[in-house]
Amino acid sequence: MFPPFPQKKAHEACKKLISLLNEGSARIVPIARESEARRNQGIMIGALACTNPAGTSEISLVTISGVSHTLEFDAEKMESRDLTGESGNETSCRMTFVPPVVEPGLIEQALEKNDGRIHELTALIQNLKAGRAKGQAASEQEQAYIQERKALTGESLQNVYGLYSFYCADGNMRSLNSICKERIKGALPPTGTGECCAPKLLHYAYSHNLMPVSMCEVFYEKGMDIEKAEPCPPCTERCGIILPEMLGLEILYRDEHIIVVNKQSGLLSVPGRGPDKQDCIVSRVKRLFPQCIEQPAVHRLDMETSGILILAFTKEAHKRLNKQFEDGLVKKQYEALLDGVLAKKGIPQEGQSELYFRLDIDNRPHQIWDETYGKKAITQWKCLNVEDYTAPDGKRRAATRVLFIPHTGRTHQLRLASADSHGFGIPIIGDTLYGTCEPGERLMLHATHIEFEHPATGQKMTFDCPAPF
Repeated sequence: MFPPFPQKKAHEACKKLISLLNEGSARIVPIARESEARRNQGIMIGALACTNPAGTSEISLVTISGVSHTLEFDAEKMESRDLTGESGNETSCRMTFVPPVVEPGLIEQALEKNDGRIHELTALIQNLKAGRAKGQAASEQEQAYIQERKALTGESLQNVYGLYSFYCADGNMRSLNSICKERIKGALPPTGTGECCAPKLLHYAYSHNLMPVSMCEVFYEKGMDIEKAEPCPPCTERCGIILPEMLGLEILYRDEHIIVVNKQSGLLSVPGRGPDKQDCIVSRVKRLFPQCIEQPAVHRLDMETSGILILAFTKEAHKRLNKQFEDGLVKKQYEALLDGVLAKKGIPQEGQSELYFRLDIDNRPHQIWDETYGKKAITQWKCLNVEDYTAPDGKRRAATRVLFIPHTGRTHQLRLASADSHGFGIPIIGDTLYGTCEPGERLMLHATHIEFEHPATGQKMTFDCPAPF
């Protein structure tokens, strides 16, 4: 995944820690059972540079991945040595070790119930496998042992994951189980999820009311050359599940000028009217990056639409991106799942529509057809597939997956191109305004692709984000 925060300052802290490890002022100490595969191998170390709420002092949080080791500093060798700043300076920085989110002893207890039987089954499976002729299929007994071990392993992992909860940027705590329900539809995450450096560091920072400034991870091997300590981003496999929920944003790209995010369905792009409509992409960006300008949004997605959204950190970047949108230089693509089969209505596989809509002043925010006073909405489309759609209640029906390329940026343009009788006459599934939305359903519309010029460098920027449905 893309590094959510700048890496430079935290990278320096990682290199400082490596220097301490190499000289013996710090050491990595085993505190729990370690697998043979991991023994004598390297380990990921991480650092998070933070400020206190007043911004008057900095703290370097450091940690190591996993729960089988801890980090100890030698007080005598360290003496009064300041790690990253000048001693006595109000803005000097101190280094604090961040422990695992869950104590290793609690994890051992969660695994203890099934551990003996799992090892016993592993031995039985290995014996049966060794007795098989080459190419011979596993016997029913061996398959039964494999299935039993799989069930027990899943149960043990579920017991472990039930121990994890994380402090998040919004001040709330979220359990790993609720995060997995949101991000991977309740499936079990990979082994070790929650034990990487990034979620540990952020959990500690948010639980202590600290503001993250820079985060970095480095793979450390004993005695390594500091100059070979290359920064690594958080892993997609595990951290890609947890961090978007902790941060409130899935960050696709970020630099000092812009940020590109994958907006979730059900979240506003910009603040609405009233205190209950202040949570949005803009407010979350400003919470994570206080240096951001007051109005960073350069375009919007409907609350129910998900997908790629660009925001600007600076006024100059905002101005230049706005100009690109106004001049029609930004290329966008969307994917939608329509509630029916377009071919049955005689609609061709691909084409382009020109429709005219305006606001229905008696039924805001609905738009209505008006060939005289409406604004022209030009939409190119291509039917990608006809597939089975399973509703939240388990019922199945045919749906058409459509690629939309809007050439204008009118309000509800794609929803109207689908649902209105002057368009396809078939709404997008989950459309609360122009179709129907069953309990537990979402609008099946996602911004999958965008192209634009970087407002500072002029470089062509292209982002793709597959539809989650």
